Amino acid sequence: MEPCRRAGLSGVLCSLSLLCVILDIQLDGVFGETQAEIEHHLEMGRKLLAAGQLAEALSHYHSAVEGDSKNYLTFYKRAAVFLAMGKSKSALPDLTKAIQLKPDFLAARLQRGNILLKQGSTQEAREDFEAVRSSDNEEAQNQLMKANELEELQEEAQAAYHQGDYSTTITVLERVIEISPWDPESRELRAECYIRMGDPQKAIQDLTPTTRLRNDNRAAFLKLGKLHYSLGDHHESLNNVRECLKLDQDDKECFSHYKQVKKLSKQLDSAEELIEEGRHQEAIEKYESVMQTEPNVPYYTNLAKERICFCLVKIKSATEAIDVCSEAHQRDPRNANVLRDRAEAYILNQDYEKAVEDYQEAREFDGDSNDIKEGLDRAQRLLKQSRKRDYYKILGVSRSANKQEITKAYRKLAQQWHPDNFQSEAEKKEAEKKFIDIASAKEVLTDPEMRQKFDAGEDPLDPESQQGGGGGQQGWPFHFNPFESGGSFHFKFQYN
Repeated sequence: MEPCRRAGLSGVLCSLSLLCVILDIQLDGVFGETQAEIEHHLEMGRKLLAAGQLAEALSHYHSAVEGDSKNYLTFYKRAAVFLAMGKSKSALPDLTKAIQLKPDFLAARLQRGNILLKQGSTQEAREDFEAVRSSDNEEAQNQLMKANELEELQEEAQAAYHQGDYSTTITVLERVIEISPWDPESRELRAECYIRMGDPQKAIQDLTPTTRLRNDNRAAFLKLGKLHYSLGDHHESLNNVRECLKLDQDDKECFSHYKQVKKLSKQLDSAEELIEEGRHQEAIEKYESVMQTEPNVPYYTNLAKERICFCLVKIKSATEAIDVCSEAHQRDPRNANVLRDRAEAYILNQDYEKAVEDYQEAREFDGDSNDIKEGLDRAQRLLKQSRKRDYYKILGVSRSANKQEITKAYRKLAQQWHPDNFQSEAEKKEAEKKFIDIASAKEVLTDPEMRQKFDAGEDPLDPESQQGGGGGQQGWPFHFNPFESGGSFHFKFQYN
């Protein structure tokens, strides 16, 4: 070091020479360690790949490629990991790089050709298979034949589609997709055929994978959103259109559809929440808004009519419920829920025969529903009961009448049919019978427990109903003053 301490230019030059020697030694050490690390990453990648730990293996191959971008085998091995992970699109650039580094690397060409064939790129796949076939590779020869077949089938499918023969197009595309399952164009074409043939569910099945097979496939997300929307699956429609906007938030078509679906979805969810809270009148108004928001898609009008029908039954608006339910039934004749709700509206309207008919028809469409089974049983009991004695009809009140309305009707009829108002024995006898019926009706319908039994199809004052049949006396056992709630009459009957 002593000579380098001399001042002046010679001292500076001496120091630079010494620095170069030191750097050379250090760089030799760095490059030596890097090569060792590359070998370590390759070995670890191989072991992890063999063990099936693909993500960990990929991480090591990434490091190996970064350390040595001139080794064709490193790219090839990383491509193998991508393929094992099902990421063929990521494997393709690595195979291409390996071929660029070593043009006669036939294994990479064959692998790339297979991927290209599955992607439907027949011309590029054929070039790779022809390059490998020259070495008498049997697999390459077979794949080349498939590529030729695929090209012919693609042309046949396009010709059939342009002629409007969608059924034939679908049949041809089945084989096309069998050979090239990663080709988005074939799936999109088949989806379009299904749409034109009125089968949107199958179109959805074909379009869904194309969102992964193409980069930035906004068109597929938008079409999926519209298909789900048309089928009434507004939540899934919203999910798809959101994926479109993630790719481009300024996409006008996706944003327009997003606003429509979001508004409708919010109304539908709100309406169902109102029903769960028992706010049925508000739910009716919300479903009327749904029909205004989307008047062109039949599913939503049908759904709104169905749910309004349900709500009208819940608020005991029988006549209006029957009208709306009948319209809903006409729009969707196989809807068991509509038939069930109209049956309940008929029960409210005391039209038990029609209620039984609706429940029986609903059972044909949904034989496993306990609600429908129990409803039919109740409607049949009510029909049988109505042929004996219907307390609501006796008092001339609706099934939704409150206690005050029942008492008022009872007082009016009791005054009208009091036996003291009649002179002849025949008239008195008829009045007695009417008077007993009126008093019995008041007793049952003003007692919550007895009224609940009667509404379920059981007559709490009928011994036959109470004991499950068997005849017995026909009287109506009660001891009470029919005018105990007020009035100037004191006519008392006792029947045992």
